[in-house]
Amino acid sequence: MFSRFTAFSRRTIDDLSEAEILALAIGAEEEDGRIYGSFADGLRENYPASAKIFESMAEEEDEHRRRLITLFRDKFGERIPLVRRSDIRGFYQRKPDWLVRPLGIERARQAAADMERQAATFYREAAKRSQDAGVRQLLGDLAAAEAQHERTAQTLVDETITEGVRSEEAETERRAFILTYVQPGLAGLMDGSVSTLAPIFAAAFATHDSHQTLLIGLAASIGAGISMGFTEAASDDGVLSGRGSPFKRGVASGVMTALGGLGHALPYLISDFWTATAIAFVVVFFELWAIAFIQNRYMETPFLRAALQVVLGGALVFAAGVLIGNA
Repeated sequence: MFSRFTAFSRRTIDDLSEAEILALAIGAEEEDGRIYGSFADGLRENYPASAKIFESMAEEEDEHRRRLITLFRDKFGERIPLVRRSDIRGFYQRKPDWLVRPLGIERARQAAADMERQAATFYREAAKRSQDAGVRQLLGDLAAAEAQHERTAQTLVDETITEGVRSEEAETERRAFILTYVQPGLAGLMDGSVSTLAPIFAAAFATHDSHQTLLIGLAASIGAGISMGFTEAASDDGVLSGRGSPFKRGVASGVMTALGGLGHALPYLISDFWTATAIAFVVVFFELWAIAFIQNRYMETPFLRAALQVVLGGALVFAAGVLIGNA
């Protein structure tokens, strides 16, 4: 209710005077320049060539801001009113750079392209509403400049980023993805899929009761997921190892651990014990195959070796569970 009231209480671009439109544009250009600067800072260590692109874009935004301030001073004096994006209904909003930066090089470039398209649209609409010839001309020029900015950025990409640099940046991004998500997720999937085989199938063959087996499977899977998630997050802050955010690694490990166990626990939602057990066997097969595939795809482990390791380990744990359950 409050958010709806706030939205309707905000002004529209039609409600703004020319001085307020210029003030809004000045603040927007300053914010965009700071965002591009933050992109450059965040990318400089691993992607120096792309960082130069965003530095150039930040400089262009700063030049736009200076032109707007000069015109405002000539037309309306020294005092610039405070008009923020959040005060204007329907005005485009920017994501904080920390929400964009971890998404990778291509996503950062896409964010820049979206920013320029939105800015161009704003300047075109603002120019239509301006009655002052000087203001209208500058806003029109900036609309054209922002529309060209995306192509300028692509030119900078072509000039700055050679195929060798592009390959190096792609490899750096791939390595970061593997260290942050794949390795913790694979460890979790292996732990959840293999380590829970023994308790789940021990319970299954000890009770021959689907409901009891399901409860034990849920407890084992969820408990293992929570444990693995906290263990991964606490094991390394990622600063020295370069493995990325401990929160992201913990979530990846915990979720995949829980999913690995739930895969062969959920079939016991079926009341018929032997039907549920047969489906659980099939699920285990696909889980182990998925582990071997991920090891081969991302960790460059030969598929046959990965399959042999996973199947042998899973078979031993499964056999232990069955033997204990039948004891």
